[in-house]
Amino acid sequence: MPKATFEEIECKSALNRVSVPAMPHLRWSLNPYRGCQHACVYCFARGNHEFLGYDTGRDFDQRIVVKTNVVEVLRRELRRPRWRREHVTIGTACDPYQQAELKYGLTRGCLQAFRDHASPCSLITKSPNVVRDLPVLRELSSVAECTVLFSVATLREEVWRHIEPETALPIKRLEAMAQLVEAGVRCGVMLAPIIPGLTDDEENLESVVRAARDHGADFVGDNVLYLKPGTKEWFMPFLRETYPHLLPQYERFYRGSYAPRSYSEEVSSAVASLRERMGLTPRERPRRPEVGQLQMAM
Repeated sequence: MPKATFEEIECKSALNRVSVPAMPHLRWSLNPYRGCQHACVYCFARGNHEFLGYDTGRDFDQRIVVKTNVVEVLRRELRRPRWRREHVTIGTACDPYQQAELKYGLTRGCLQAFRDHASPCSLITKSPNVVRDLPVLRELSSVAECTVLFSVATLREEVWRHIEPETALPIKRLEAMAQLVEAGVRCGVMLAPIIPGLTDDEENLESVVRAARDHGADFVGDNVLYLKPGTKEWFMPFLRETYPHLLPQYERFYRGSYAPRSYSEEVSSAVASLRERMGLTPRERPRRPEVGQLQMAM
């Protein structure tokens, strides 16, 4: 893949208010970067790149917008008297530990800001590079609720190579999670996206849930693939080229953005049964820190 271009900008705000009826716990988000070098063919955030005047294909993978002042802006926002230490999710439109983080360190700076203000947060990633910030995550976890979610769709290397071409092996993510768990950081796995006809079989679902448990996950969440505008135009040609036998199913399933409800409910029920059998829970709403913890960090 060609080398990525980093476009440095200054942002006016760091925290973004979010309203997603299906995810009431998600109120605020933060994204140090726009676009993502991981190049996942199914990424739901591809459509966001159109707002920048870029395409949702290679531009999303290779034109990475870097908010160089995001840490400074975040600290200013966390100091505001009206900030009530609501939960913030890092990485809703990009992976906060994509390769750009090795160069800029903005995610680390944001975690340090949350630590210093005892403000709860979570992040979701596919990168084992998160372990570089284990000391910060451990310190943050001692003063506020902090959760790291690892996205794992499959452990099958042949499938992984096609759908997530620039990411670390799924097992490497799980090994990184085990290190964080051992250090006292709360972690979970998002079995997502569950891709119809490709990763939705019982064998794949069970292997991910079992591996999550064996590597110390506190919970496992799940979500079926959805194909919004910007993503669908990129994913369907990939499917046609790589897994053409699945095209008829996708033409039935994805007349809109979402798979049929009956299918999604069936898959979620299967994952729920696996969680119950293996002693895991679905993703819970992050707990708020105790008052004493907040006072200790002031």
